[in-house]
Amino acid sequence: MAEAVLIAVTKIGSIVTDEAVKGIIAKLSEKATNLKELPVKVEQIRKHLTMMSNVIRQIGTVYLTDELVKSWIGEVRNVAYHVEDVMDKYSYHVLQLKEEGYLKKLFIKGTHYVKVFAEIADEVVDVEKEIQQVIQMKDQWLQPSQLVANPLTEMERQRSQDSFPGLVKDEDLVGIEENRILLTDWLYSEELENTVITVSGMGGLGKSTLVSNVYEREKINFPAHAWIVVSQVYTVDALLRKLLWKIGYTEQPLSAGIDKMDVHDLKKEIQQRLQFRKYLIVLDDVWEQDVYFQMHDAFQNLQGSRIVITTRKDHVAGISPPTRHLELLPLGNPYAFDLFCRRAFYNRKGHMCPKDLEAIAISIVDRCHGLPLAIITIGSLLSSRQRLDIWKQTYNQLRSELSNNDHVRAILNLSYLDLSDDLRNCFLYCSLFPEDHPMSRDSLVRLWVAEGFVLSKDKNTPEMVAEGNLMELIHRNMLEVVENDELGRVNTCKMHDIVRELAISVAKEERFASANDYGTMIHMDKEVRRLSSCGWKDNTALKPKLPHLRTVVALGVISCPPGMLSSILTESSYLTVLELQDSIVTEVPASIGNLFNLRYIGLRRTKVKSLPDSIENLSNLHTLDIKQTKIEKLPRGVAKIMKLRHLLADRYDDEKQTEFHYFIGMQAPKELSNLEELQTLETVESSSDLAEQLKKLMQLRSLWIDNISAADCANLFATLSTMPLLSSLLLSARDENEAISFQALQPRSTDLHRLIIRGQWAEGTLNSPIFLGHGKNLKYLALSWCHLGEDPLGMLAPHLPNLTYLKLNNMCGANTLVLSADSFPNLKTLVLKHMHDVSKLKIIEGALPCIEGLYVVSLPKLDKVPQGIESLHSLKKLWLLGLHKDFRSQWLNSGMHQNIQHVTEVRV
Repeated sequence: MAEAVLIAVTKIGSIVTDEAVKGIIAKLSEKATNLKELPVKVEQIRKHLTMMSNVIRQIGTVYLTDELVKSWIGEVRNVAYHVEDVMDKYSYHVLQLKEEGYLKKLFIKGTHYVKVFAEIADEVVDVEKEIQQVIQMKDQWLQPSQLVANPLTEMERQRSQDSFPGLVKDEDLVGIEENRILLTDWLYSEELENTVITVSGMGGLGKSTLVSNVYEREKINFPAHAWIVVSQVYTVDALLRKLLWKIGYTEQPLSAGIDKMDVHDLKKEIQQRLQFRKYLIVLDDVWEQDVYFQMHDAFQNLQGSRIVITTRKDHVAGISPPTRHLELLPLGNPYAFDLFCRRAFYNRKGHMCPKDLEAIAISIVDRCHGLPLAIITIGSLLSSRQRLDIWKQTYNQLRSELSNNDHVRAILNLSYLDLSDDLRNCFLYCSLFPEDHPMSRDSLVRLWVAEGFVLSKDKNTPEMVAEGNLMELIHRNMLEVVENDELGRVNTCKMHDIVRELAISVAKEERFASANDYGTMIHMDKEVRRLSSCGWKDNTALKPKLPHLRTVVALGVISCPPGMLSSILTESSYLTVLELQDSIVTEVPASIGNLFNLRYIGLRRTKVKSLPDSIENLSNLHTLDIKQTKIEKLPRGVAKIMKLRHLLADRYDDEKQTEFHYFIGMQAPKELSNLEELQTLETVESSSDLAEQLKKLMQLRSLWIDNISAADCANLFATLSTMPLLSSLLLSARDENEAISFQALQPRSTDLHRLIIRGQWAEGTLNSPIFLGHGKNLKYLALSWCHLGEDPLGMLAPHLPNLTYLKLNNMCGANTLVLSADSFPNLKTLVLKHMHDVSKLKIIEGALPCIEGLYVVSLPKLDKVPQGIESLHSLKKLWLLGLHKDFRSQWLNSGMHQNIQHVTEVRV
């Protein structure tokens, strides 16, 4: 709930601190006296909302059962949403006045704006009345005892503390043997000093179950041992007092009773009792590093002693050395199925699943995605309901069964409760994406910024802050990494299904968002603010009226009912995000230009052929993503959208990517230089005046330029060299024969790590500054159609010591490729593709010491197994495809599969 208030408070803050806004209101108040108090009233509303938010956070809403308190919180939520609506309107009209000079506009349209802001002032008065009513409700109906931390929350924490070790059952110990042996080995390794061991993973994976099993088996070999549950609420003295009791404190003289000891005395007493005793101490459910650091000086460094920490948070896991950190993963089959059967068929011999239930049992287990907590819970639930029809019914409503299960929800909610308000907003927003959908880092960051969940902090842009939030959710194991990019950054992530169900449930309760199919959309609450629909049908001409809607996420919708999009754009005037990626949308209504609040338009891979001219009215737009659409030309008015930060616009001409011109950039609008806030520009066609226009775009981080001619190079590259923040650069020539000179490219930005070049190189390119001076900064390099000579790998290696990714594509001339010793010491991925002259590849011992992926594709003359490939001990993926017709038989006859058994994925 407090997260809804945060959005409203944030929007107020951005207005009341703006000096230009104060000037505008002061000028307007000369004509309308009711505007004089507007800034003061808005600030007062902010203070009231902040105090209400603090009260609600103190109560806690996740385990809330008190209906009166629930009703009051609902009223606070209504006020917060009303405030957000008013502030959006307020900021929009202020922006309108600021953009063209408010004195001029007031002179021409003064009466209009006086009326507009007078209406806003009236709405602010209404909000004030609503706030007073909410305050009166609290004073009249709620007792002070109801406004404290919810006792069920404390009961849940206490229950988790009391649950060890008696509730750990043998049937829960499935699939842990390998980890149990590893932990046990760590307990008895030969380190001279005591060693901290950490076990991490998301809630419900069985961290405590695993560690408790090892603890119970091995504690007899440690004269002093203790299991301490920490959880989110703790005091250091209480933890030390509990530890002291458990390691054998029995004396209680009146002058020095354990209850009278302070932290210093407790530590002294613990030190004395551990002085000559090898110990095993488990700190279970640790949420902050400080827990350990505030206690660790009480532990003696006695050889062979061990401290084991379980945690859901990666930064806590970092307390131990990497060699003593165990990250738990979901159970794989058949362990997951075995665990389910042990619970569902506990009273059958051998826990065997009946044949008639086997298929549905497998489906149920699959939907638990290896989470032991979910498997045990649903297995126990079905143990007394062994009928096929009931199991099918349970399967159909499995996620709601789990999300409404008190035990499951309590454990997962602890992670949610520990989030700050801004992180809660970001987390709940992820529930809008479909099940198992890989969420792009860039998309999430831009969406969160568009929604106003993050603001700039110090010198960090909102995008940087949002990326930090994403990493925080990952480190807390609330999002799972699907794929890292070539620079080691998170590329895509996803939500575990059970965690997503929790997020959906909370989002509905908080009226934050609703993820629905088309059928439930017919009865959609008009107050809904964020809507995800990934299953629209086309058999009904639905025209929803959702006046408070802020976000529509409709990924991959097969068809859009007639009038659906037009209705949303017409009726939802506060719309902030329109994400229609991969949907069958062919047209964008002109009414989109009326959406003053719209900050994000996502049309990637849709069938849209053009954008309406009214797009120029979207003065708040941050992101316009029309990549791989049918749009051939940008509207002229795009350059009027002064707040645009991310412009992604190119289209595929050859989806198989075999031709040089497989994608085509957009012609730059004439006033491109107006877009001074642009951070991303992908892809723009080069022209004689592009260099001049780019001189004002000094916020650019990612820039892709197509259709570069030799004549453009000097001016264009000189301008690119001055960009202080540039990190990703694509340069594509006009055609495969156009020779590009890089002498003028001397990047000022040391953050330029990613470089993609398509086209011929002018003579002496490897001696140009981009390689001689800047080469050590490059981590990602992709080269296509540039024919370097006899051995491009040998030529590039000396200049690029820090590359992690290298791709050579469509390069002619080289017959033999040699990777010499010590070449590319940091390279993780090497792609060699469409190199039609290469007949031999040699890898000298010591080359590519960190390589993980080697992809050799479409080298039709390569007929022999690459020499030295078996020496790549770090290799995980090897593709050898599209080679000489004799290659496969030569590979099989050489017995290479035996030599590379360490490679997990081999395709030949």
